[in-house]
Amino acid sequence: MQTTNKSGISAFVNECVKHGMRHIVCSPGSRNAPLVIAFDEHPEVETFVIHDERCAAFYAMGMAQQLNAPVGITCTSGSAMLNYYPAVAEAYYQAIPLVVISADRPEEWIDQGDGQTIVQKGVYSNHIRFESTIREEINSDFTFEELKSIIQTAFQKGNGNWKGPIHFNIPINEPLYVTIEIEKLDSARYPIKSEVYELSNSEKSLIEEIWKNSERKMILCGQLPKNPYLLQKLVDLSNDSSIAVLVENTSNLTHSAFIHCIDRTLEGITDSDIQKFNPDLLITIGGAIVSKRIKQFLRKAGVKNHWKVGFEFPEMDTYNALTNSFEVNAATFFGHILSITCEPKNSTFGAHWKQMDYISQDKIKTFFQTIPYSDLSVFETILDYIPEDSFLHMGNSSVVRYCQLFDPIKSITYFSNRGTSGIDGCTSTACGIALMSASKCNVLITGDVSFFYDSNALWSNHLPSNLRIILINNGGGGIFKIIPGPDSTAQSETFFEAKHEFKAEYICKAFGVHYTRVQTVQEIESEMEHFYLQTEDGKPKLLEISTPSDVNPIVLKDFFNTIRQS
Repeated sequence: MQTTNKSGISAFVNECVKHGMRHIVCSPGSRNAPLVIAFDEHPEVETFVIHDERCAAFYAMGMAQQLNAPVGITCTSGSAMLNYYPAVAEAYYQAIPLVVISADRPEEWIDQGDGQTIVQKGVYSNHIRFESTIREEINSDFTFEELKSIIQTAFQKGNGNWKGPIHFNIPINEPLYVTIEIEKLDSARYPIKSEVYELSNSEKSLIEEIWKNSERKMILCGQLPKNPYLLQKLVDLSNDSSIAVLVENTSNLTHSAFIHCIDRTLEGITDSDIQKFNPDLLITIGGAIVSKRIKQFLRKAGVKNHWKVGFEFPEMDTYNALTNSFEVNAATFFGHILSITCEPKNSTFGAHWKQMDYISQDKIKTFFQTIPYSDLSVFETILDYIPEDSFLHMGNSSVVRYCQLFDPIKSITYFSNRGTSGIDGCTSTACGIALMSASKCNVLITGDVSFFYDSNALWSNHLPSNLRIILINNGGGGIFKIIPGPDSTAQSETFFEAKHEFKAEYICKAFGVHYTRVQTVQEIESEMEHFYLQTEDGKPKLLEISTPSDVNPIVLKDFFNTIRQS
């Protein structure tokens, strides 16, 4: 087989493959040529080319998320690697095993006025699980055993119980394009070593004592992949009337006993009744929570004990009440909770929450029969048409918040970039996940600002045919008409909302994406009849839905006012 003539790089590539990295997204350049050659010639690696490094990194992050395995990105030297940073930060806070491989100029030329040369070491130091410099040649100064040890440590950090991005920086000398013939490499995978963590006896005693003495227990679930085993544990716990289980669409935990629409339920709680809904024990699992209201609610609730369960960010104190952090698998933790024998509590805490959930649902049933055309009516319509067993990608800002107002569909898997909650890679991430899930229909619902910001995601020869994009265009950052504050300033329309009249038609034409625009519920319903059908040319589709920016916030406020009515 052919490979680069640089022995350190060819060995590095093969070690990455042996640690389970079998996919890499490359961005064109010169300095990373030996890396591209070695990866592309390796028989166990599938390579992808995305020009825009920011999009490339989000593509790879989505691929890693779907595969639950490390996926690499490689770029040339200089500012190229800086464009990776938004995805690196997102992967860090979502605990996704993204592998950054940056080509660099020789160290003696750093800060010496050479082209495409910046200080690359330590660029991601605040948002990385591991970083190291790799040399381009194996010799007495840099042995294969040293290389092997570095890569083993890196992948243990990035793909262990607490996953996250890792960074290899590789200074490379010219010439860059020389190849040699070598024997086929041994690329048998190393076994993944997952450390087994169990609760200590002292932890078990503490858990049992507090659990038995807590009358109002809340389990709050953040962003998670689907996990039937964990779901069953939570369903079993929800039979206890002292327990309220709160989830979001991004939790991918669906059951009639849970509180799915947190903001909708919270809106019905009056000041006089609020004490009934305050937990004395809070247990949190998973990643980020979308609802700002529940964060504010719990920060004021006077929680006596907050237990954080999971491996990632054990010291993160989102609710200013953290008392214990248990670094164990959530399903294992709740399995222990279920084994605790205690007298049933005379508590209706969980029942109070579920009753309020039912009341809120009842109040809005007639509301949707009368609302005018708006973002909210559009979401009600399009969510009803999402095909069963699909992957639904929710863009950030107002889109993900609107989705949380509707009960999740059990067969659908929900995705959103809630690590940093930025808009910068929503489309690219959806493309990456869609590439790795060819048998699934992948639906991205995105806002106009998010879409235009990440429109280079469509600049790709790898656009997946199973991708459907629903672009809700309300002429600007609609979130700034919803949240309190911006509309009280003279700068609201120009600087916060960034009002515009742009459409996606010619972006779609440029990149070969099928495009349709609608602006009524009737047109949406008509388009839905064939929107999810496969196209003859294998290209994805985009449906642009225009909504009235002035009406949208009024309808949303009426929605919450309806729930608040006694």
